[in-house]
Amino acid sequence: MKHIAILGYGVVGGGITGVLDGNREAIRAAVGDDVNVKYILDLRDFPDSPYGDRVVRDASVIMNDPEVCLVAETMGGAHPAFELSMDALRAGKHVVTSNKEVVATFGDKLLACAAQNGVSYLFEASVGGGIPVIRPFLTSLAGERVSAVRGILNGTTNFILTKMKTEMRPFADVLREAQELGYSEKDPTADIDGIDAKRKIMILGALATGILADESEVYAETISKISPLDMDAAERAGAVIKLVATAEIEDGGVAFFVCPQMVKKTDLLASVDDVYNAVSVTCRVTGDVLFYGRGAGRWPTAGAVVADVVAALSGAASAERAPVFVKRSGTVKDFRDVSFSYYVRLSGVSAMDASEEFERYFDRVSVLDGSPAGKTELICSEATGRELEKLLSGRADVESVIRMG
Repeated sequence: MKHIAILGYGVVGGGITGVLDGNREAIRAAVGDDVNVKYILDLRDFPDSPYGDRVVRDASVIMNDPEVCLVAETMGGAHPAFELSMDALRAGKHVVTSNKEVVATFGDKLLACAAQNGVSYLFEASVGGGIPVIRPFLTSLAGERVSAVRGILNGTTNFILTKMKTEMRPFADVLREAQELGYSEKDPTADIDGIDAKRKIMILGALATGILADESEVYAETISKISPLDMDAAERAGAVIKLVATAEIEDGGVAFFVCPQMVKKTDLLASVDDVYNAVSVTCRVTGDVLFYGRGAGRWPTAGAVVADVVAALSGAASAERAPVFVKRSGTVKDFRDVSFSYYVRLSGVSAMDASEEFERYFDRVSVLDGSPAGKTELICSEATGRELEKLLSGRADVESVIRMG
């Protein structure tokens, strides 16, 4: 029998035991043995759970038990999840996690520690919930050169933007609905300000390049300023607004950013709606590859954790190429130096005057048809963020600026 421990028995941790119980025969066939949850580390009691008698408060009980060969960390947050994960790896135990913050912040240290101790550190559930995207980077795409990764990586924001598009409702109204439905936390900051998606694109970018960016190097922009007027403009431009996380990879470095973009309806990401996520990987040989599915939720995420449990305990993970993440200064491109086309909405200025002025800075400027009364809408191509800042600095007539994907 293979004995494991779970750190944190919340939404995902509780889901792990459910998946193990529900898929016991399939898991036994894949691992070659039964998998038993011997301990659960949590501060709470769970008297109504069949696993309530497995709860311990002292992590050393788990670390010092030689029967425990794997630890599933689903605590959330950077600390003490990082320290406990390191302790488990040093004790010769595999660690699997759904914790994107720990992987994005300390992935270099955790992977190095796993290699030094001859065990695996696996994190399939940290990006895309139940979408199998991490392992394909290490297997199917191992011989590829990835030039870009783009994704809709947060189900909460995608639900909000989808509702705003289809029902033309204001942001605050749809956010309240998302919270009532349980898609958003009471404090939605990590979702709506792009922090959650930022950590996920850092992980995907590190898989593609080996470079683990510092969170301060990755630009993230809120969706809270998006309005029904923006949604209407996107429709007239043949696009939809999505919060897109991107890693652009060039020989001279990589740029990471998360921001609302008007994505053309012909784009693969444009049709990804509601709480679904998708990751598009552009490869030099294969071209574009799309991974799509439920990006969050108890069961998809717990299923991804259990998939890593199976990979580690069956020996499959040890046969795969283990990633190596390195933090290296000077390799992440400043977002202000990335070029985009832009949608710009102005108030109280004529289309002719606005076009003449903007044409001094952009290669092409076109007026978007159907603008609301008193508004001028332009599609401008193409300029860096620094150039746009100079143009818009001090202007009181700018209502909205959205990048074109």
